[in-house]
Amino acid sequence: MDVALGAEMTSEQDRRISEIVERERARLRNFIRRRVADPGDAEDILQDVLYELVGAYRAMKPLEQVSAWMFRVASNRIIDLFRKKKPEAFSEAAEVGEDGELLTLDDLLPSPDGGPEAVYARGVLLDEMDAALDELPDEQREVFVAHELQGRSFKELAAESGLSVNTLLSRKHYAVAHLRRRLQAIHDEFKKA
Repeated sequence: MDVALGAEMTSEQDRRISEIVERERARLRNFIRRRVADPGDAEDILQDVLYELVGAYRAMKPLEQVSAWMFRVASNRIIDLFRKKKPEAFSEAAEVGEDGELLTLDDLLPSPDGGPEAVYARGVLLDEMDAALDELPDEQREVFVAHELQGRSFKELAAESGLSVNTLLSRKHYAVAHLRRRLQAIHDEFKKA
């Protein structure tokens, strides 16, 4: 490839990338901010998505539905962020241990320090949890993630969304019921092993 053709292709890629970023940046930022409380984390995720977009274009990977691709990458980065942070409460899934103390979701998952089998089992369970969360209607998933994974109060969520606390409680109740049904089979399978 000669230098002039390469420069022309790079210039065309830059133009396309700029158009996409200009068109989608605000919407993507709002999408991330609704799901991530910390503004710094939200900005980091936005930058990661834009970086991956540039990388995909530079690698000449065809992206048919760029907007959908960007939002999926953002969703994956948000899930990755929540995986890194220890869940603070998962009250509906909490069980009581033999010593009478409540166990958290992290207590119920195999320890990442338990060797290759434990790491594999933990990954499978987290993947199943992600898939189960993806099956929820948006409004149920958003309330569940905000309350359980981000640790936000229902009062705070009600003030932000304009919905009543009872509506938010109801949405979370349906989300928890779905997650319990959906994850029961995998839970039973691992208990047998």
